Formats: sequence, C-alpha cells, structure tokens
Amino acid sequence: MAEPIISVDDLTPAEVAAKTVNIGVKKASLDFWTMFLLGLYGGAFIAFGAILCTTVATNGADFPFGLNSLLKGLIFSVGLVLVIVAGAELFTGNNLMIMAVLSKKITLKQMLRNWGVVYLANLVGAVIVATIMLLAKQYTFAGGAVGKTALAIANSKSGLEFGAAIGLGIMCNMLVCLAVWMTFSARTTGGKIAAIILPITAFVAAGFEHSVANMYFIPMGLFIKWFDPAFTAGAGEFVNLTLGNFFLKNLLPVTIGNIIGGAFFIGAVYWLIYLRKNK
Repeated sequence: MAEPIISVDDLTPAEVAAKTVNIGVKKASLDFWTMFLLGLYGGAFIAFGAILCTTVATNGADFPFGLNSLLKGLIFSVGLVLVIVAGAELFTGNNLMIMAVLSKKITLKQMLRNWGVVYLANLVGAVIVATIMLLAKQYTFAGGAVGKTALAIANSKSGLEFGAAIGLGIMCNMLVCLAVWMTFSARTTGGKIAAIILPITAFVAAGFEHSVANMYFIPMGLFIKWFDPAFTAGAGEFVNLTLGNFFLKNLLPVTIGNIIGGAFFIGAVYWLIYLRKNK
C-alpha cells in the first residue's frame, strides 16, 4: 500500500482564517495563571527586542536616518520571533481573536478577559525587564550614549499628540497582526520567522507605535530619569517624560489605535472576506 502523501504547502488565506478562529478558541480557554505567565513572557520578549532596538539606534549624528531605522526594525523582529516560536501571549497579536467572536466560537466576554489579563501581564513583564536593565546599568554603555538614546526615545514617545498616537498605533498593529496572520500559514519554524521579519521591520522603520513595546521604552526612560538624575542631567532636557504622559499621551491612545488596526482593520475585515458566508 502506498504511503499517504502529506502536504507541506503553506496554508491559503482562507485556511488561515479558519485556523485563526481555532487559535482564538484555544487562547480564550486558557486558565488565568497560564494566560498570565505566557503574557508575562510576551511583555519580556518584546522588551528584549526593544533593548536591542535602543542599542542599535545608538549611532552618530552622521549615520543615515533611513538606514538606522531599517536596522532598528530588523533587530526588533526578534521580539515577535520569540513570542511566536518560543510561545507567549501578546495583546496586540491577540486582537485577531475578534474573528472567533464574530464566528460565535467564543463570547465577547471571553475575548475581553484574555485581552485584559494579557495586557496587564505584558506590562508587568516589560517593566520587570526594564527594572533589571536599570540595575544592570547597560544604559551607561558607549560612554552613556545608550542611555541618552533610551531617554530620547522615551521622551519622544511621551510627547505625541493624542490623535497622532492613535494613527501610529493603527498602522503598527495592522502590520503586527499581518505578521501573526502570516505565521499561521507557515508549517515550519523558518517559515514563521520569515513571515515576521518584513512586517515588523516595516512598522519600526516607519516609526509606528506598539503599546507593548512602549511598556518597556517609556518605563526604561522614566527609571533612568528617576533613579539616576546625575546621568539624566548630563544627557539633556526630557520635559515630556512623565508618568502621566506615559499613560495618557502614549499608552491609552496607542492601545486604542492598536485595537482599531488589529481587531477591526485586519481581524474583522478578514472575517468578512473568508468566514462571513460560512457563518
């Protein structure tokens, strides 16, 4: 008897849509502590990407802006690679769970429970990594240039206009959810990594805003400002960098934008395209 042929082709978009619904059901069924711990790692893994991004961004004034942005995007991709391949829960990627809600496989309450627990866990994980990085004093590397870059990034993000932050958040999570969507089509680890790199590089290089990444970027700047005032005094003025601005001028509008971009512009539209008739 001939051996059955096992397909190694990647999934089609229609197959990815059905798979996304099933993954949403599994995510909704996680118990609290599993969900929280995976979310903790999600925040930590994205923070790893943000650390590398800050380090790579530490270049001289003559370094081309576009090339610098490209390098930052490429290296930041490691965060989502860790989330997808190693396994973690990420709030922005979980915006695709809206497809399971629209398919009536999970309830709105189940989705919001996942979003709330994972969002909080992502924040805790990112802040823990920022705390460790403060204690490690990695920001003093390159004669303090890494710390100056971290402060400048945090200050810039804390000074965004509310509407601009929403728009940048929308564009960011369209690309992040497209990256996650494409990893669902891949059958191999290499395929998943390849699917991640270009969309994540694009959002970072373009300067879009990712709520979970900012859970590291801005607290890291705040920690340097609060706990090493002598270093901060020698680095310049950072008037935008306050706790209130972190939550009200960045995290709140960027999160709103991320939900619009991921859940509605990607998840809901793909549900309409591929699953509406099935319903």
